[in-house]
Amino acid sequence: MNSHSIRFRLQLGLHYLVGIFALLAAMSSPALANSRIKDIADFENIRTNQLVGYGLVVGLAGTGDKIRNAPFTEESMKGMLERMGINVRGADMKVQNVAAVVVTATMPAFARPGSRVDVLVSAIGDASSLQGGMLIVSSLRGLDGEVYAVAQGPIAVSGFKAQGAGASIIRGVATHGHIAEGGIIEREVAFRLNSMDVLNLALRNPDFTTARHVAEAINRAIPNAAEMLDPGTVQIKANGQAMAQLLSRIENLEVQVDQLARVIIDESSGTIVMGQNVRISPVAIAQGALTITVSENSVVSQPNPLSTGETVVLPATQITVDDGQGKKLAVLDEGVSLRSLVKGLNALGVSPRDLITIFQAIKAAGALQAEVVVQ
Repeated sequence: MNSHSIRFRLQLGLHYLVGIFALLAAMSSPALANSRIKDIADFENIRTNQLVGYGLVVGLAGTGDKIRNAPFTEESMKGMLERMGINVRGADMKVQNVAAVVVTATMPAFARPGSRVDVLVSAIGDASSLQGGMLIVSSLRGLDGEVYAVAQGPIAVSGFKAQGAGASIIRGVATHGHIAEGGIIEREVAFRLNSMDVLNLALRNPDFTTARHVAEAINRAIPNAAEMLDPGTVQIKANGQAMAQLLSRIENLEVQVDQLARVIIDESSGTIVMGQNVRISPVAIAQGALTITVSENSVVSQPNPLSTGETVVLPATQITVDDGQGKKLAVLDEGVSLRSLVKGLNALGVSPRDLITIFQAIKAAGALQAEVVVQ
């Protein structure tokens, strides 16, 4: 083996060891979770608007409102026909292919006339299904009573209902559907962003540390442009720049998000969610439960042949008691991380519902350094 091959192998081995050490260092060092400002905060006055309206769905295959049970459907249908020049006042209408619905939509910020939005349609009468229906043109209004959009189109329903003489099946909700891009914006919300000199950022999860990180990140990119007002508000100053251009530079800046040590417990579903900052003081935990199982079986007792006895059925009861003697006592050291905490609790072999009781007991003992929220 010549010196060139030996040198090459030594260099390859050194590169291999360096790669291993780098990988181990990356695995041992905690990863910092950075988020974009646009994902953790809302810009003041840049918001969506809720629209609502009333309309009629036609073309249903006998699954619409029963006219006698829904008089508003009949009145709406007569009014629509009269606007088309057809007089049906006084007529006895017996149709079941029409349904009255509430139409809703969300108007995005800076929506301009002609933009399209998705529309949701929900029955308000006794219609059994909106499958195959067509929404007749309906106006959508904001909270100020002004018309901001109109909606019309075929309804897509994900649910269905099938019924026979002796059985029925229902999947999803057949009285609710949507129209993709079925709404057309007719009026925009007046808002001139570039005329603003000051605008506030509202953090979705107020926190002093996170707000400070946001202000510092903005000031590093644009000097003297941000100031933290409170845990949930960071003020942005235009300083002679166009506000829209300024926000486009700010929204993609990444900041380190801090969070409270919090444990969320949903007792109805047995769900537990913990943040990474949850810590506990030294505590010992033993989990065990007394389980008594009672099973009932029937035993048939028959008399001997040619005897005067009768065949009887006697109960046979079996009782089993489990006092949890196989459970272990686990000791959790001070300041353990979330990973260690979960690992220690899993070592006890407890279920999520048992974990809920354990967390509440640790909190009552003053050993859980976190806020417990029970939903």
